[in-house]
Amino acid sequence: MQELTHYVDGELVAGVSGRFADVFNPATGEVQARVPLASKDEVDAIIAKAAAAQPKWAATNPQRRARVLMRFVDLLNRDMDKLAEALSREHGKTIPDAKGDVQRGLEVAEFCIGAPHLLKGEFTDSAGPGIDMYSMRQPLGVVAGITPFNFPAMIPMWKFAPAIACGNAFILKPSERDPSVPLMLAELMKEAGLPDGILQVVNGDKEAVDAILDNDTIQAVGFVGSTPIAQYIYSRSTANGKRCQCFGGAKNHMIIMPDADLDQAADALVGAGYGAAGERCMAISVAVPVGEETADALVEKLIPRIEKLKVGPYTAGNDVDYGPVVTGAAKENILRLVQSGVDQGADLVVDGRDFSLQGYEDGFFVGPHLFDRVTPDMDIYKTEIFGPVLSQVRAGSYEEAIGLAMDHEYGNGTAIYTRDGDTARDFASRINIGMVGVNVPIPVPLAYHTFGGWKKSGFGDLNQHGPDAFRFYTRTKTVTSRWPSGIKEGGEFNFKQMD
Repeated sequence: MQELTHYVDGELVAGVSGRFADVFNPATGEVQARVPLASKDEVDAIIAKAAAAQPKWAATNPQRRARVLMRFVDLLNRDMDKLAEALSREHGKTIPDAKGDVQRGLEVAEFCIGAPHLLKGEFTDSAGPGIDMYSMRQPLGVVAGITPFNFPAMIPMWKFAPAIACGNAFILKPSERDPSVPLMLAELMKEAGLPDGILQVVNGDKEAVDAILDNDTIQAVGFVGSTPIAQYIYSRSTANGKRCQCFGGAKNHMIIMPDADLDQAADALVGAGYGAAGERCMAISVAVPVGEETADALVEKLIPRIEKLKVGPYTAGNDVDYGPVVTGAAKENILRLVQSGVDQGADLVVDGRDFSLQGYEDGFFVGPHLFDRVTPDMDIYKTEIFGPVLSQVRAGSYEEAIGLAMDHEYGNGTAIYTRDGDTARDFASRINIGMVGVNVPIPVPLAYHTFGGWKKSGFGDLNQHGPDAFRFYTRTKTVTSRWPSGIKEGGEFNFKQMD
């Protein structure tokens, strides 16, 4: 069995705590590796090494730092197949999904190549008599990212690429469920020319997380995961004087208006609701058709599409629409919530509870589910299921439909399908949700915009990637300078301070 490591000062380093977590093959249910869980002492020692390396990196000019990321992007493209295979083996998602995971992280690294421009300050000439004012953006020092299992390539790169481009050293604590790809990314950064110590990868559980949150050297923490953990990390980090951006759960609604192209909407719902087995914070998990006629027609279009979905291991190639969920515990939680929907009176019109795959009976596969006539008081509506489960909530009007999304505690993403521009503009303007799609099912912004939810989906003032990332990972210093004119009457110089 493979025994994984940490990544410290440019080397793969074995853990010394004596504690390990199992890494499963989700398709078979077998343990395929063990990952070390770092102690507080290990974490503190790794942070100290990063702090020692960071000043020299901060003194490196932004253009040279950007060149490291340029080479890193080339290496990501070179090793795309290798990274995707390793990601699928531990996470379970299909190879196309895994490549998409790497690609969206790569795009953020590409954006960060523009660091020399993004780090420019402002300048005011002659703010007063003989006085100029200017600002500069300077790195924080050592910062950290705590990243989730569902995007083990993309979200680490969303965190460390801008942080490193800004001149910081970065401590990455990836999910212990699928840690191999983050280690591979660190090795590629070294190959790209990153100095040792600037990117450290420490594997661990709550002990490692708390060590990061409590260490005085860490100046900022980024997190993506569930809302309860996001709230915990945000509270503990800010109490310790750190900057913090934490992104939590989601319950993303798609509103389908009576004038929508229902075939387009149905295709979008299937892709957005069941892709990656629903294990993504931007999955559409609630369809809200407006009017009974729209709802009846939409269900008729959804059922055959969902029943045709192919579920299987990533090794089956392009014949699979989605793979297993990440662990047996995740599968049990999804099926428990499905049963609660049945018990609470929702109509389970596509039932995937008995799904089994020949030859993979011990894998963590979950069949697709579709509920109709779901109401806001049901657990399947209130809770982020994080699985291949789509709920249809019928709305009698546009106002009722938009109210459902606005009243929900989560505010990550939402979408509307309509042919009417006035409705779309009103929806985009009024909705209290961070990312909005108009005839787009998963409104994930491109790398040069920012990604972040509202309400209980996001904690902190600044979002991920885009210009916000450069603001988050730097401090602004403002300088007011006055240089006395040394010129006296007659053209002679006097270098004494002017009154």
